[in-house]
Amino acid sequence: MDVIRVSDPTDPRLADYTRLRDVNLRRHLEAEHGLFMAEGDKVIRRAATAGYTPRSFLLTERRAAALDDVVAATEAPLYVVSEETAERLVGFDLHRGALAAYHRKPLPTLSEVLAEARAIVVLEDLVDHTNVGAIFRSAAGLGVDAVVLAPRCADPLYRRSVKVSMGAVFTLPHTRLDDWYGGLDTLREHGFELMALTPGEGSVPLREAMDRLGADTKVGLLLGTEGDGLSARWLERATARVHIPMAERDVDSLNVTAAAAVACYELGRTR
Repeated sequence: MDVIRVSDPTDPRLADYTRLRDVNLRRHLEAEHGLFMAEGDKVIRRAATAGYTPRSFLLTERRAAALDDVVAATEAPLYVVSEETAERLVGFDLHRGALAAYHRKPLPTLSEVLAEARAIVVLEDLVDHTNVGAIFRSAAGLGVDAVVLAPRCADPLYRRSVKVSMGAVFTLPHTRLDDWYGGLDTLREHGFELMALTPGEGSVPLREAMDRLGADTKVGLLLGTEGDGLSARWLERATARVHIPMAERDVDSLNVTAAAAVACYELGRTR
């Protein structure tokens, strides 16, 4: 294990960790180097368990011994810094005291992801990384087999997504559609009944729609972007439009993460 103590936040060896708050910088850096960030002991361990290869580790002095076994099992360097240096480097208080840069794996093809899947979540253009991470956590915890992302959907391996998902993005199979316009037709060709979550006209209660389906039916839950919801094109191509009934308190729907959790539960109930 190569332990390197660093006191200068401008040290070029720490370039992967520079100013993690800058979303545009992170997107560029992660795309260029094919890496992602894992934050906190549990998430770092889950990335290692899922078979990702570390590029380096960044730990504060108080956390230097916490991941000895994970670091020792690799050839990646361990950079140990003070809490002050860490905050100046990454742009926020690294209260968990642990970061690691991991190499990405190639995304599987859509056919590979769908081969064994019977229950999937399909995300259209969600742009908030926190929401994407939360949906992955709900989907994994409630028995969904895979997640399919539209081309413009936020990156599940962006630091905030990884953190909020508690590492579920490492273990739940996922991929991206190449074609937003015709992507749902491809899912239907694979035998999926597509349930579009929307409070709009023509929508039926989710439980009612799910109970009409046989236990062996392949189901895809469609969730749209924050605010506007699903596009007209995707609503048109869905098998059915469904909603989660609300109490009469001037609330027409849940936010997308809460709706995803309820819908995944309902999907699991019928499996």
